[in-house]
Amino acid sequence: MNVLKCSGAQVLGCGLVLAATLSAVSAQAPRGPRAGVDWPGFRGIAAAGTDDGAALPVSWSVPDAKLVKWKVPVAGLGHSSPVIWGDLVCTASAVSGTPDPQLKVGLYGDIGSVLDTTPHKFLVMCFDKKTGKLRWEQTAKTGVPIIKRHPKSTHASSTLATDGTHIIAFFGSEGLYAYDVKGTLVWRKDFGELDSGFYMAPEAQWGFASSPIIHNGRVIVQADVQKGSFVAAFDVRTGQELWRTARADVPTWSTPAVVSMNGRDQVIVNGWKHIGGYDLETGKEMWRMTGGGDIPVPTPIVAHGLVFITNAHGKMAPIFAIKPTATGDISLKEGETSNAHIAWSYLRDGGYMQTPIVYGDILYVCRDNGVLSAFDAKTGVRHYQARLGDGRTGFSASAVAAGGRIYFTSEDGDVHVVKAGTTYELLATNPLGEVAMATPAISEGAFLFRTRGHLVSIGER
Repeated sequence: MNVLKCSGAQVLGCGLVLAATLSAVSAQAPRGPRAGVDWPGFRGIAAAGTDDGAALPVSWSVPDAKLVKWKVPVAGLGHSSPVIWGDLVCTASAVSGTPDPQLKVGLYGDIGSVLDTTPHKFLVMCFDKKTGKLRWEQTAKTGVPIIKRHPKSTHASSTLATDGTHIIAFFGSEGLYAYDVKGTLVWRKDFGELDSGFYMAPEAQWGFASSPIIHNGRVIVQADVQKGSFVAAFDVRTGQELWRTARADVPTWSTPAVVSMNGRDQVIVNGWKHIGGYDLETGKEMWRMTGGGDIPVPTPIVAHGLVFITNAHGKMAPIFAIKPTATGDISLKEGETSNAHIAWSYLRDGGYMQTPIVYGDILYVCRDNGVLSAFDAKTGVRHYQARLGDGRTGFSASAVAAGGRIYFTSEDGDVHVVKAGTTYELLATNPLGEVAMATPAISEGAFLFRTRGHLVSIGER
């Protein structure tokens, strides 16, 4: 480190030099995301999915152009949610060589894979938040996908992550890519084959969906696959691997989360055989538990000093409210619903596809068939259970909340607006006019929706 030394005659000049130096350091120092403006990863800041920074509409209609600020086409298929930093909105897509690639939504149990052996383009795209104009587009890779996908999935299901300097894209077997905000490739990593699918029928390949996150200069990825599962951290500037910890679990599609509490940062991951926490600095396991649904998808979320984890499929569909101070094996014994490390739980009320949301003191958990439950987040007391829609449409996109309202997007493209509170009240149902599988983003009084073929901004003009 250079030390600035000044004599009495040099004080003024040194003061100017010191001020310029501090200004330069400050300009280079990374800043955190701004609530109400930036939406840096899946479900925004810390995956919380909430934004009370500006008024958002209750009712709109994309087919009727009601409150549509702009709507632009997006090539290919992708469930990659929009991410936002400042005036930049970014998403990912996979463009098939097939003119109309299959995407089958709804409530069904087909485990088969889509047979599409045409070359694909794996794209990262950024748009102007105010106008929808394409700012830049980069092709991360071109080629036949290494792993097949489920009819409801895409080859670009992972949401990007950004810290305002870097944009991280994860295409599973096709690699992990880091761009700067102008679209220049900074580094890439190839992990080889990452085969996500049904562990009971390995030939059923469903595609990768866990999204990267960025925390304190580290890119965190979770890759629970058929063989060689791991959670790992990389330097966001260089891609250097900082640590990698092997995991023994079935394929999952959950995005990891980071919890900072009591002077320690830990990476929290969902799972079936291994829900757990890892030290952010070293990757060392801090706690674990077993049990739950055997196809884990929802991301862990943090509120009121608890980590909420839910999953479904198979024999169980649990909700766990876990204390981040947990250590060792915290698994519940048969007949238990709580212990020293788990504040409360339900074993049959968890969500399958959607990440739950805590808004105020209430935890909202919605199943893929639209059955919505509201619980007291601190105690687990149930406030109500109701159904969104008519029970014939699926819900895969996760909810977001703003202005005392919760927004739930169906796969058919209808956004159900529910009043926040201890009793159920549906305020509006708003059409997007297209299939919608991606979770929306919120920024400065506007929703950003990724539908099957478009990116749409909705809000007051």
